[in-house]
Amino acid sequence: MHNILRKIKPHFEEGGRLHTLYPAYDAFETFLFVPNHTSNRGTHIKDSVDLKRTMVLVIIALLPCLLFGMWNTGYQYHSQLTSGMDGYQEVYSIFDHFLFGLWKVLPLIIVSYVVGLGIEFAFAVQRKHQVNEGYLVTGMLIPLTMPIDVPLWMLALSVIFAVVIGKEVFGGTGMNIVNPALTARAFIFFAYPTKMSGDKVWVHSADSIDGISGETALGQLASLVNVNPLNTEVINKSKEFLGDGLYSLSNSFFGIIPGSIGETSVIAILIGALILLFTGIGSFRIMASMFVGGLSMAYIFNWVAPDTNLFMSLDPLHQLCIGSFLFGMVFMATDPVSAAQTNRGKIIYGFLCGVLSIMIRVFNPAYPEGVMVAILFMNIMAPLIDHYVVQANINRRLKRIKVNE
Repeated sequence: MHNILRKIKPHFEEGGRLHTLYPAYDAFETFLFVPNHTSNRGTHIKDSVDLKRTMVLVIIALLPCLLFGMWNTGYQYHSQLTSGMDGYQEVYSIFDHFLFGLWKVLPLIIVSYVVGLGIEFAFAVQRKHQVNEGYLVTGMLIPLTMPIDVPLWMLALSVIFAVVIGKEVFGGTGMNIVNPALTARAFIFFAYPTKMSGDKVWVHSADSIDGISGETALGQLASLVNVNPLNTEVINKSKEFLGDGLYSLSNSFFGIIPGSIGETSVIAILIGALILLFTGIGSFRIMASMFVGGLSMAYIFNWVAPDTNLFMSLDPLHQLCIGSFLFGMVFMATDPVSAAQTNRGKIIYGFLCGVLSIMIRVFNPAYPEGVMVAILFMNIMAPLIDHYVVQANINRRLKRIKVNE
């Protein structure tokens, strides 16, 4: 393989027939083999971890969510399909669940990477620079945040919007001000809301087969709130539904509930978080502060007005285990480009992400999942947070100088 690449390389170098496509050749070569580029002037950091290795480690951290999401996709479909049968667990095996999920999830991943990397290659050729590796992670995150039956052409449109508007217009990887994966989800949510909300999008074929429904826990709570949030019977029904039913704390923790492909399993998300923290890629400050912020806000609502809103009466720990709170905390809020950069800024940024996520859930039942909006908003505010943190440090040092004088 290396000999083949070296043989065709002259065609892509300056003066060759395909020299305009050199960024595409360089991307394939550096993806397959360690690049031999070295610095020969100026100050540089000697480290074995480059951007490509960083992105690959994040993908490894996402694999538990991906694999469990594939299994859960099949499990949710088969369990709903055979819900009226006794012993349906014996009808479909674990392998059947996973194989069905693989068949449904793999096309989403292929479309995401083909469309996204195609745009990345086009911009690299046009701008005459190397292909950025940032989309290796974004291409995996986008499908994991989608419902299983999202049309492939809608997914392709959201990828185009995320890469072009969310990243390339700002200069490419490292220059974007918002998380591209969340940008894709926001685009498809507001452009095609019926494909991203309701009780018919989270389980395969729920909209075409009678008897199948796949409402998420947050969707169920929102529908009950809209009926009558103060009705005792409604509140008791909700507590029973979340206490011992499908969306119990244990089911939510293990992830055997309807939802976006990669967001349901707390265990899989925690495994990914440990990988990111152990390798030093994920920010512990952001994860911990966002968790504390969300938990604190949930406890405050529990204490202030537990019977005013079903979201307020929900157990705080259970509140964090449903929806995409933990997935956003681990893989979205910690984006090193769009998050805060200073240590103190990361704590403030993460805490406000958690607070706003729960606040949007509680005060806007029509839009029960507030993590996406909260993180995107804090992406915009992150530079301002860093500015005031740095300015506070400067002012504190200036005061110290004056005292010493």
